[in-house]
Amino acid sequence: MSRRMARETVMQVYYQMEIHKEYTSDVARKYIEGVVDNKNDRKYIDNMIDIFIKNKDLIDKNINDNLKGWNMERISMIDLSILRIGLCEILFRHDIPMKVSINEAIELGKKYGTDDSAAFISGLLGEVVSKEEYHE
Repeated sequence: MSRRMARETVMQVYYQMEIHKEYTSDVARKYIEGVVDNKNDRKYIDNMIDIFIKNKDLIDKNINDNLKGWNMERISMIDLSILRIGLCEILFRHDIPMKVSINEAIELGKKYGTDDSAAFISGLLGEVVSKEEYHE
């Protein structure tokens, strides 16, 4: 499994959490059992799940604070899941360059979202990283 595929798995986990409105490691672990066998991928996925569960309010606040003329309820669950991945990496995974996190989120948006998803994801994540406190 590649890092991109691991991100897709994380997106699916976040999506499942959002559908069930249950943001626990139990939900996540059930979803990925038997799906991920590579230790490095599993470590990344587990870390991204832990980051999200511990920091969901801060991550969602960053999304909400950077929406222009929108509210979180209008964002598709796929786009929301992708934004959360991007922000987990940008805010908490300093081993991953911000540009990589943004580019990977855009690519997920192109693959899984609507025609407008990639631009929306790019714009919101770009807005977050443009804020002074997130400069590398």
